[in-house]
Amino acid sequence: MEKMKMETVDGVSSNIKKIAELFPNCIVETADKDGQKQSVNFDMLKQMLSDDVIDGNEAFEFTWVGKKESIIEANKPIRKTLRPIKDKSREWNKSENIYIEGDNLDALKLLQESYLEKVKFIYIDPPYNTGNDFIYQDDFKLSRSDYEDEMGLLDENDNRLFKNTDSNGRFHSDWCSMIYSRLLLARNLLSEDGVIIISIDDNELSDLLQICDEVFGGVNHQGTFVINASPSAIDYGCMAKMHEYAVMYSKNHLKVKTNQLVDESKEFDYEDEQGPFIIYPLYNGNVAFNPQTRPNLYYPFYLNPNNKLDNDFYEIGLEPKDGWVEVWPVVSKKDGIPRVWRWGKEEKARKNLNKEIVGYMNREGEYRIVQKYRSDKKTIRSLLLDQSNSSRRGTAEVQALFGKKVFSFPKPTELIKNFILTCTNEDSIIMDFFSGSATTAHATFLANNISGNRKFILVQYPEAVESTSEAAKLNYSTLCDIGEDRIVKAGDAIAKESKKELDIGFRVFKVDDGNMNDVYYSADRYSQGMIAAMESNIKTDRTDIDLFFGCILDWGLPLSLPYTSEEISGVTVHTYNNGDLIACFNEDVPEAVVKEIANRQPLRAVFRDSSFANSPAKINVGEIFKAIAPDTSVKVI
Repeated sequence: MEKMKMETVDGVSSNIKKIAELFPNCIVETADKDGQKQSVNFDMLKQMLSDDVIDGNEAFEFTWVGKKESIIEANKPIRKTLRPIKDKSREWNKSENIYIEGDNLDALKLLQESYLEKVKFIYIDPPYNTGNDFIYQDDFKLSRSDYEDEMGLLDENDNRLFKNTDSNGRFHSDWCSMIYSRLLLARNLLSEDGVIIISIDDNELSDLLQICDEVFGGVNHQGTFVINASPSAIDYGCMAKMHEYAVMYSKNHLKVKTNQLVDESKEFDYEDEQGPFIIYPLYNGNVAFNPQTRPNLYYPFYLNPNNKLDNDFYEIGLEPKDGWVEVWPVVSKKDGIPRVWRWGKEEKARKNLNKEIVGYMNREGEYRIVQKYRSDKKTIRSLLLDQSNSSRRGTAEVQALFGKKVFSFPKPTELIKNFILTCTNEDSIIMDFFSGSATTAHATFLANNISGNRKFILVQYPEAVESTSEAAKLNYSTLCDIGEDRIVKAGDAIAKESKKELDIGFRVFKVDDGNMNDVYYSADRYSQGMIAAMESNIKTDRTDIDLFFGCILDWGLPLSLPYTSEEISGVTVHTYNNGDLIACFNEDVPEAVVKEIANRQPLRAVFRDSSFANSPAKINVGEIFKAIAPDTSVKVI
């Protein structure tokens, strides 16, 4: 039951609502010292009420409250790291798959050097902004204290997610800022021939398209999929909605190339010694290709009506002969313009006469030149109507794995698998930084089971599950717990039926504060006595492997390469990818160990600053590497 307001009407708000009813294009979101609210664009209102052009500068742009701050946030450096969680990982030493727990904005920043232009395909299913979705409360919107005071939504774990309801004055602006900063960073990770696909519904489709046009360039919009997500339809009053969307953008439209999918419904009408085939007209159906624009493709074939080949096709040639029929490309009945062939006369047609191109008589008794088409592949369609793409199918898949409905509206694996097969090569890296229940990992396993050894990088915020949910009853605490267990369950199920050896493992990392104490970054602010009193510039809760992977990120190495550790002369030596990086973080590292590391000729070597008793000892290490491994880059932390 609602409470009485017990206050007078806000006249300004009331008037703005009246204007919004008549002129919704004149209402904008603004920010001032009192917060965010709706206000009137008076220049636009004057134009709406005038039949003359009102003076003022115009520009084609898409903007919102907080756009500039979101750019600043995307570019702002952070002092955070990725800490390995080996006990939550699977096949840590072998797997090339990565699962990251934490804020995806931080994760994307931390991966910028290690995966710059290395990701072939990104798929994300971000919050749709329906008014009930949780989105990230990024730092640029409000100070932490203001956010806590005004909204009271940070939990005891500093959870940055908040429900973006449509009563919030920044309903669309908050969502746009959230997705914009993340897409700016994601673009850097895409390879030049890379592709990103983003699932969305009506609420933010138009905004997302404009943001993606700005981030990736409008010329890179490859199209928008319409997906039959709810075949039985959801009644929204005026319309029962059945579909969602997925927008597809390339990094560079000049270099992008996608794959065709196997068309399991394909039926072949003919067969020869090369195998089954269908026939396809050799002429080009596009009116833009005609004798005036492509004269080299306009020439006659000659058909022998008295010599039938296999399957009742006719012998053809390129020179006239007695009794042979001249066959030209068809003339369009619609526009009267002759078409041209798709193949050049000498470079392709002559080489395939009576092999891949033959004569044919259609039902009207007209002679045609046709190509034998043998492929069982097809290009992915923009209308994805099959019920295997429905949300209900995704829910059933998760329920089959867990025995309970532990996640709402997961995407179906068939949809994501087909995106993966379309957009990747067999050794590509795939990323999903709104991982949810880890459908993308499941779909990657399915794609690899067909062919290839693709690797995934998943990122998911450890959002707490509802205490009364089925997930909680199964002792899952966060969405990450669900996602990680789904990867295990799906991997086991696929591997059990597979004839291949699949990488069904994953390395788990979590976003955390950096490994170093403040003195490491700003030693000039501390007196010599204060520094001396500190035990270390490294945080006391950090392990060797924390430090090692912190160095891997700092050096821009991938997180998925082989890692080993061993004991040498009483200290632990860590090796990455057979010598890309060797490290030892023990105190008082013996000179013999330093020489052993140098003798292995690593590309990079790192030690703890306190590994050496004094400056002369540190200088001696440098001299050892100069003498034994002069090409090794040596650093300390």
